[in-house]
Amino acid sequence: MNAIYLDNAATTKIDDEVLQTMHKSMQDVFGNPSSTHQFGRKAKSAVETARKNIAKYLNVTASEIVFTAGGTEADNLILKNAVLNLGVKTIITSKIEHHAVLHTCEFLEKSENICLEFVDVNADGTIDLNHLEQLISNASTKVLVSLMHINNEIGTILPLKKVSLLCKTYNAYFHSDTVQTIGHFALDLAEVEIDFIAASAHKFHGPKGVGFAYFKKGSGILPMFHGGNQERGARSSTENVHSILGMQKAMEIAYTNLENDKKHIIELKQFFVDGLKNISKNISFNGDSNEAEKCTYTILNVRFPIQNDMLLFSLDMSGIAVSGGSACQSGSNKGSHVLAEILSDKDADNTSVRFSFSKFTTKDELEITLKKIEELL
Repeated sequence: MNAIYLDNAATTKIDDEVLQTMHKSMQDVFGNPSSTHQFGRKAKSAVETARKNIAKYLNVTASEIVFTAGGTEADNLILKNAVLNLGVKTIITSKIEHHAVLHTCEFLEKSENICLEFVDVNADGTIDLNHLEQLISNASTKVLVSLMHINNEIGTILPLKKVSLLCKTYNAYFHSDTVQTIGHFALDLAEVEIDFIAASAHKFHGPKGVGFAYFKKGSGILPMFHGGNQERGARSSTENVHSILGMQKAMEIAYTNLENDKKHIIELKQFFVDGLKNISKNISFNGDSNEAEKCTYTILNVRFPIQNDMLLFSLDMSGIAVSGGSACQSGSNKGSHVLAEILSDKDADNTSVRFSFSKFTTKDELEITLKKIEELL
């Protein structure tokens, strides 16, 4: 039985070129970047070159990039810094954010007594921009808006430029979790003004356990970790050199081949959507995840016209890996907080599955998956 991997929103297969880059760096660049001897200087130079190259793809300066252990740490660093260092007293977010944001905001509400506001979410998973403006304009304290660019469960795309302009109009900070964006969409931060973003390498065929935060120049950074003075004082901890170099290589590959990979995945996703519609006219798509203009091309969240708690298990036993919501909650008995927010109780009772695709996905794999779904239904 050949395994079929359709859970790329959870993590992606590491690209072979990335593995080669990391393996070579483990052999050749093993010094501590904080050491002043030649081995340390070589490692420091490699890290700073990677920082510059990553910054180039976002059209920002290298000094605005802080390396972290992934998207969750980046979100925590940004949100806590905004409150503890930048004077933010009000955070406006949504109830369909990743838990890296939601749980951090809830912690700050309790520990720092901030005002936590939730913007309304429409039935299709989009943010109510009129309500967002109302919340920002009515705030009497310094505001941070935290809204993810691409939802990790339903793939809905936030209109970054519109939210950015709203924040600028009312002098609010804007943070966006772009974990599902980087490596899949071009993002020019000189064109779309965002104060903070978070990214994670394993979402675009890089290694796990490494990511970065972007802090717009002048915002200042108060570290969460204390000890050394790494990352210009923003994050104490010896840099994960080989993973940083792997992330930079993954980003280089992603943006060099972006249009070809995007075309390939879009065609596969449409083939899969058409195949599901042929199986049953009662199959639905959560959050308009089948609409190309409204959703990322990498995610399809499908609601089946049945309640089958064994569907994920049955697919897994057939060698097909998918997710029933955010894979970050694997092992939890809780349902998707995103789907609970946008679906009626009746629709939420039916089984929903998130399929997510990558450049390594093939049409043959999708044909096998469609055939298995038809059998199970």
